[in-house]
Amino acid sequence: MLSRLMSGSSRSLEREYSCTVRLLDDSEYTCTIQRDAKGQYLFDLLCHHLNLLEKDYFGIRFVDPDKQRHWLEFTKSVVKQLRSQPPFTMCFRVKFYPADPAALKEEITRYLVFLQIKRDLYHGRLLCKTSDAALLAAYILQAEIGDYDPGKHPEGYSSKFQFFPKHSEKLERKIAEIHKTELSGQTPATSELNFLRKAQTLETYGVDPHPCKDVSGNAAFLAFTPFGFVVLQGNKRVHFIKWNEVTKLKFEGKTFYLYVSQKEEKKIILTYFAPTPEACKHLWKCGIENQAFYNGRVAKEVMESSAKIKREPPEIHRAGMVPSRSCPSITHGPRLSSVPRTRRRAVHISIMEGLESLRDSAHSTPVRSSSHGDTFLPHVRSSRADSNERVAVIADEAYSPADSVLPTPVAEHSLELMLLSRQINGATCSIEEEKESEASTPTAAEVEALGGELRALCQGHSRPVEEQSGHLKGPPLQQKQQQGWENRA
Repeated sequence: MLSRLMSGSSRSLEREYSCTVRLLDDSEYTCTIQRDAKGQYLFDLLCHHLNLLEKDYFGIRFVDPDKQRHWLEFTKSVVKQLRSQPPFTMCFRVKFYPADPAALKEEITRYLVFLQIKRDLYHGRLLCKTSDAALLAAYILQAEIGDYDPGKHPEGYSSKFQFFPKHSEKLERKIAEIHKTELSGQTPATSELNFLRKAQTLETYGVDPHPCKDVSGNAAFLAFTPFGFVVLQGNKRVHFIKWNEVTKLKFEGKTFYLYVSQKEEKKIILTYFAPTPEACKHLWKCGIENQAFYNGRVAKEVMESSAKIKREPPEIHRAGMVPSRSCPSITHGPRLSSVPRTRRRAVHISIMEGLESLRDSAHSTPVRSSSHGDTFLPHVRSSRADSNERVAVIADEAYSPADSVLPTPVAEHSLELMLLSRQINGATCSIEEEKESEASTPTAAEVEALGGELRALCQGHSRPVEEQSGHLKGPPLQQKQQQGWENRA
């Protein structure tokens, strides 16, 4: 009898798994899930922990042993998707960037989006001209350390914070100048809201770059944004395709096809090559989900649902964030627990102790090492106003989000692709006249149906996108062991 009880208890333990999710402030939430727990169950646990009701913009991301990123599917078993040895590790991230983040209903949602965009800025995914960068960084400073106080903030205090991949002393002085003279009196919530309003106007807002090559072998970054499909090569945005112009998305092996129907019934195909078949399928799947979210009624209905939220605004615990593991130049601090902490203003410090003490204050922006680069993010010429241009110079240097696209360590073939991206001359991809294709992929008319399916998928009441509709076809995803950290995106 005792042996049977012990055997049953052992089997029960085998069906429970430890799961850790890194949050947007780099704290960690750890829980135990059952073997058959769906992704929706884990997602709901996280949203409850964060006191988050506007859930639909967010998702859970994980990385497999081949360094390929995936979004956790809510209708499938977590254990079956990861296929790795527990404990499981994933990341909570923004999946669908709101077209107007300032219009979000609740402050807690805006704060989480603020944290995501701050990460994008830090890892080079959000590219901007120097004046915009200084303003964004000053908003971050105001939100995290409050009004400038000469007793607490000695000369050069802004240089101790890592806002971008690279800094210059001129930029640091500009950040401090704006913080001192223009933002006094702004609360953290106001500074974060102003940050979101500014970030939303930038060309690379919402860009989650997928490294690819065009038919000529030139490196490119493909991305899906709230406004459409973009292609970045060198210092140019060589294509911006509105969602209502995209008629098909298709992939075959490593090859990704985007079918476009523009004015005067002009039809073109954009062709790119992903590093691996798995990366290509991930690119295609992201495209399908983004088009269904933004081009159908999903985004509108999400906003309408948010407008119906009626509760007392939840308290925002602006927790400190340890320096990101993705940047080797940062001195790493101790890990934070998943228990939120209230904001702690920078303690009163003497001028002599100021610079060193800032390293230990509870700010959420990583503290910089003593060495830093001589240059910063290149100048951006284009803006949202000229977003209809098919080719636009967005920077003086190549768009290069460095190792933020892939987790550490970077796979060798991906590293070569990253290095190549810094040397390209901005050549556009080839455009072919549209040809008949036997491969069945969703047309513009079918996106509306996909929208309904995605709405249900967001709520965990329907099958995954690729299983819901027989016309969404592609090579089967190879089963792999799922494990590893996703340190950035």
